[in-house]
Amino acid sequence: MDRKNTKTVSVGNTLIGGDASISVQSMLNIPSTDIEGSVKQAVELEKAGCDIVRIAIPNLEAIQLIPAIKKELTVPLVADIHFDYRIALEAAAAGIDKIRINPGNIGDEDRVKRVADICRMKNIPIRIGVNSGSLEKHILARYGKPTPEALCDSALYHVSLLEKFDFDNIVLSMKSSNVAFMVQAYRIASERCRYPLHLGVTEAGTERMGIIKSSIGIGSLLLEGIGDTIRVSLTDDPIKEVYAAKDILKALCLNEEGIKFISCPTCGRTKIDLISLAKEAEERLRNCRKNITVAIMGCAVNGPGEAREADIGIAGGSSDGLIFRKGEIIRKVPEDKLLDALIEEIETMS
Repeated sequence: MDRKNTKTVSVGNTLIGGDASISVQSMLNIPSTDIEGSVKQAVELEKAGCDIVRIAIPNLEAIQLIPAIKKELTVPLVADIHFDYRIALEAAAAGIDKIRINPGNIGDEDRVKRVADICRMKNIPIRIGVNSGSLEKHILARYGKPTPEALCDSALYHVSLLEKFDFDNIVLSMKSSNVAFMVQAYRIASERCRYPLHLGVTEAGTERMGIIKSSIGIGSLLLEGIGDTIRVSLTDDPIKEVYAAKDILKALCLNEEGIKFISCPTCGRTKIDLISLAKEAEERLRNCRKNITVAIMGCAVNGPGEAREADIGIAGGSSDGLIFRKGEIIRKVPEDKLLDALIEEIETMS
């Protein structure tokens, strides 16, 4: 698929926009007062494959999180800041890699200029993040209520504030909990500007519904070539956000790192506990970085036949199972040894 040609922005050692890979983001959910816990979770996020980590900086005391976390990470760190422009200034001075603000809620233009000036001097990009609850009165008056067009107008209004002070190192987001609303807002923004876009369905919900809504919203836009960095927002462990985001990219063939699984839904021919087997295979191979397709199939009909394009796979039988590569059976294995044998085969693959 052809991606929209957007401006390239450097966030620490990671690029957003242009022809850079689509990056995965997540955010700590540890209280900002818990430095040790925050550092631990940030490290866990990086190990899970998070490309950019975001932290809330609700007050000046929380600035101490920045050096503590950056000391342990190799991926960029983003400060999420609202209302107090002084926090943005201190975060920039502390070495933050990117700042997320809504320029409209940090005060008058002089304060916006001071933030823009220090970020320009230190080459720190700013993400302008707007949502339905942050729309300005003059924009609400124009549209009467939050609309995708109003959301985009708000984002571009804030862009104009930064551009007024010679700052264009910008990333945009226009999130909503309404999937169709969010998709339309990003479509409009993609037509109206070349700044890279951070995609996400905000307040998407708990794991099940949150992943569904995020997959539809983020996935729809990525299929249209819109989007440069993504976050799946879940009311859950942020590690699950990273896994879900990476899985969305894999499903769209936008991330070639890691195993792609295919498995059948089971039927009356299935004589093994395929559901448990597939879940265990996915868990045990979650951190495998090999770019291969693995099939977990219930019988010989759906195994070497329908899944012949898989690099390697297993198919259940009566008491034994089959291991196959590219549709060719290579050996039979007792059912209780089937998954171990599959992993052994994968370990030999380049």
